Amino acid sequence: MSVRHPLLLAQQSASLFACFVSINCCAQTNITESATGINWTTDRGLQHERGVCFTLKSPPTAPFQYIRVFNADVGNRWCYSLKTLDNEAFLIRGSFVNGSSLLLYGLSVFNVSIDATVLSQVNAALDPTVVEAILRPGKNYVNFCLIEGVGDPFLSKLELRPVKVKGSWVENNKILKLMRRVDLGNMNFTVRFPDDPFDRIWAVDDLASDGGATVIYSPNATSGLEGIGAQVPTLVLASALSHPSHLQFILQSLEHGVNKYLVLLYFMELNPLVTRPGERVFHIFANGEKKFDSFDIFGNGSSNSSNYREVEFEMSAKGSLNISLVSASTEFGPICNGYEVYRVIDAVMGTSQKNVDVLAQARDQLLANNPHNNYTVLNKWSGDPCLPLSPNGQPVPWDGLDCEFQKGVFVVTTLDLASNSLQGRVPTILTELDELKKLNLSHNQLSGTIPEFPCSSMLTSVDIRYNEFTGAIPQSFTCLPHLSTLLLGCNPDLSSDLPAGLNPNVVTGSDGCDTQDEINGQAQRNTVFISSVAGGSVAFTVAIGIIFTCFYRRGFQRHRRKQIASVPSIPVSVDLVSKPIRIQPFSLETIEVTTCKYMTMIGEGGFGAVYHGNLNGQDIAVKVRSAISTQGTREFENELNFLSAIQHENLVPLLGYCCENDQQILVYPFMSNGSLQDRLYGDAAKRKPLDWPTRISIALGAARGLLYLHTFAARCIIHRDVKSSNILLDHSMSAKVADFGFSKYAPQEGDSGASLEVRGTAGYLDPEYYSTQQLTVKSDVFSFGVVLLEIISGREPLNIHRPRSEWSLVEWAKSLIKEGKIEDVVDPTIRSAYAGEAMWRMVEAALTCVETFGTYRPSMEYVVRELEDALIIENNASMYMRSIESFGSCRFPSLERKNSLSPPSATPSEPSPINAQALPLPVPR
Repeated sequence: MSVRHPLLLAQQSASLFACFVSINCCAQTNITESATGINWTTDRGLQHERGVCFTLKSPPTAPFQYIRVFNADVGNRWCYSLKTLDNEAFLIRGSFVNGSSLLLYGLSVFNVSIDATVLSQVNAALDPTVVEAILRPGKNYVNFCLIEGVGDPFLSKLELRPVKVKGSWVENNKILKLMRRVDLGNMNFTVRFPDDPFDRIWAVDDLASDGGATVIYSPNATSGLEGIGAQVPTLVLASALSHPSHLQFILQSLEHGVNKYLVLLYFMELNPLVTRPGERVFHIFANGEKKFDSFDIFGNGSSNSSNYREVEFEMSAKGSLNISLVSASTEFGPICNGYEVYRVIDAVMGTSQKNVDVLAQARDQLLANNPHNNYTVLNKWSGDPCLPLSPNGQPVPWDGLDCEFQKGVFVVTTLDLASNSLQGRVPTILTELDELKKLNLSHNQLSGTIPEFPCSSMLTSVDIRYNEFTGAIPQSFTCLPHLSTLLLGCNPDLSSDLPAGLNPNVVTGSDGCDTQDEINGQAQRNTVFISSVAGGSVAFTVAIGIIFTCFYRRGFQRHRRKQIASVPSIPVSVDLVSKPIRIQPFSLETIEVTTCKYMTMIGEGGFGAVYHGNLNGQDIAVKVRSAISTQGTREFENELNFLSAIQHENLVPLLGYCCENDQQILVYPFMSNGSLQDRLYGDAAKRKPLDWPTRISIALGAARGLLYLHTFAARCIIHRDVKSSNILLDHSMSAKVADFGFSKYAPQEGDSGASLEVRGTAGYLDPEYYSTQQLTVKSDVFSFGVVLLEIISGREPLNIHRPRSEWSLVEWAKSLIKEGKIEDVVDPTIRSAYAGEAMWRMVEAALTCVETFGTYRPSMEYVVRELEDALIIENNASMYMRSIESFGSCRFPSLERKNSLSPPSATPSEPSPINAQALPLPVPR
């Protein structure tokens, strides 16, 4: 049932409806939805050559039968640009079906943004998602974008609606993201256009039957509302919830972190028995804080008080929001007809509008000159050129661009359109990119004259080789103050005369250019040569595989120590004195800019939260001390002192810090593969477990980092908090030891050696250090032994949810290894995927490291050697298996890859493995 007011609809709906934009992705034709009268248009042609269409298995409602899926392999963002009116408010809404309705394979997780501001994350494995927001664009268009994440992004519907809202609701620099909009008391149907002239979608009240609340429905009570400026449809006001003592609306699982929210409550008195002030009075609370005291629908202080009233307030909340209406002991309890909750998001300042306009015009001109070129990066250019960020926190500028943050906005500093088969003239408007430093247009078929750049240009490098430019080289290159490279070669009809007055220090490349025939001829000769070499290499490799197969057992042990030399090892202490390390101080403003005001939190520890940022094109991790941190100024200064003195490829370097406005912030390079802990038994491990060779390599890298600390030239450094979460992994899975807040110099002669405070983490803490408070490097060795057991087993160091005998990883592993049940210790995800001797090396190293008494533990130098051995053994075994797989069968004796963990036999030069002996008492080391 609907109750409509013809006057309201005539004045609002008719004018607003004409401005509706309703896109039905991949639809065959335009259609009119019978239930709403809304005209839906297809996006075919809007997304030419971008994305493919899929038919939904079970369309939610006809005629929405399709979905557009964008190939993540050929782009990093996909934007719909929608026309708006400058400074007018608009509602924008994107609809995404869930995975069960898709004909897709694999995971699909991606971000959704409006212009440069990320609004939400969509996950195809979860429930269908609708992302809706209200904003004032501040220009005559708005971009709705899908940002590359994991898998292929997709979209079902996109809607744009002009809305009339109070000025205080939507500011130009804010975006209101809808969290919930509910028509209280309505349990039957969703309210939208034409009952709501702005086409807001009011959800049914799925809690109306809970908590003893009474549903009131009175359509006649909404008459006469045209003149009071109600922000809510009359059909929504026609129903309400009421309770004698209290009403409660709870929003759970809000977005991560502390955020600001706008709450809008709508009240209309529907009970004919309530006719004057004082009969229904109640208090309004939000998360326990009283927002309105003794609220009365009739008590607005006006002489012509109506039975309608609305309130709005902003508040901060983390995790959940509880709105409570509590009776003020009047005859009638609280009532409410509907509510809306929005998250208030600060709009991210995007790319300089001048840069945006210049690039858009240049793109359109180049595409017009190359209508049949579907492979140029220009086809991927949409949305904001420099932003926003991807789900893993990395910036995603357009392909071919680099950007920097300057004077409060992002600007384009690099334009690289090389090798895009572009024809026609270079758009002269590109010379208006005032902050452009590098321009590369090489290896195209661009023609005409070279554009003149103004003397104010910031260009440092220009590369226009291998094109078809004609005429003289512009004289303007002589006045560019920063120009250092000017490459002009391979333009046959371009003058070879450099302009008079060109800085002699400018590197030029106008001479010497192979013709295409010469290049092709050389390529053919290279192909023949490479093929010959490759053929010989294959034969050589097979021969080596046969020899290796036949003599491996007999010769491996004899030559193993020689092979160790081929594994890079750390230099001795006297070689470790390096140049002073420059740690850069940053202003708080710079930190906020690089992190987009702490938009993307990537972790949290004892010191505080860690945020992703971007500094001059480099991904960074920004660690911000929390007000309730268990670590304080001492740990902050400790990390600064140590990391300004040490530098090693297996230690996380410190890029800078900030001490401003009582803030303590540390800046590091971003480690894109997270922590070892997450890779062993966190979310990352569930997606893709670490293989055994990678585990050995990570263990070796971390061991080398600790060895560097222990043999540091100035004075031995003890980390004191070695654990898998403090071993980070960069893009190449190289291990980096991190977090030096608890680190200390080792006691020297004359020191007591006592530590006033025992520092460390449960499960990793050296029992001897804990009991005696005597700090030595062997405390780090014990902790690292626990890490090795984590790597072997894929288990946490402590887990009280397991059987009692398995709470402690160290005790559980020791008991099984003593019984010879090594395979029971190994992570099930790597069983049958390792060389047995390599596994034994690491098991032996781990067990010696976790000896109860420090004097029986090895040095890190010994551990590094053992891990180097393990890696060589594993690599040799893997090489052998690859040669067998590629060669087929062999008539020579074969070496089987041993996954059965029987202890290897001892040699005279080596101690026997732990299980090959009677386990005597350990000898002091």
